[in-house]
Amino acid sequence: MDEVKIGEILLPGDDEEQARQSERVRQRFWPVLKRALRQVPFSRDLVAAYYCALDPRTPTRVRGILLAALAYFVLPLDAIPDILAVVGFSDDVAVLTAAFAAIRGHIREDHYQAADRALDADGETAPAR
Repeated sequence: MDEVKIGEILLPGDDEEQARQSERVRQRFWPVLKRALRQVPFSRDLVAAYYCALDPRTPTRVRGILLAALAYFVLPLDAIPDILAVVGFSDDVAVLTAAFAAIRGHIREDHYQAADRALDADGETAPAR
């Protein structure tokens, strides 16, 4: 399996790399989200960001920022291991918060609607198609 290397996460002008990054995020997002659901305070925003990043109508720069942040979220190894209770996802939250600030306004209502469909009443997650 092709792993992400430091400095290789965000290549906004490289469609091939962005496609590989999209696939990595698609494969790992839902299992990681399910584990993190109780620890990430903005799950709805996170899922909406996922749909925004995969939306071909989203500008390339915005997609690159979101894919980089989502890739950091789903990667098994990061600054603070996600298996540590309470603090494990704190670094992920910081990266995602910075990404959300950078792309403010690009996550549209239809991305939030898709997120709402994906998150059911019990807090379980399932990819909305």
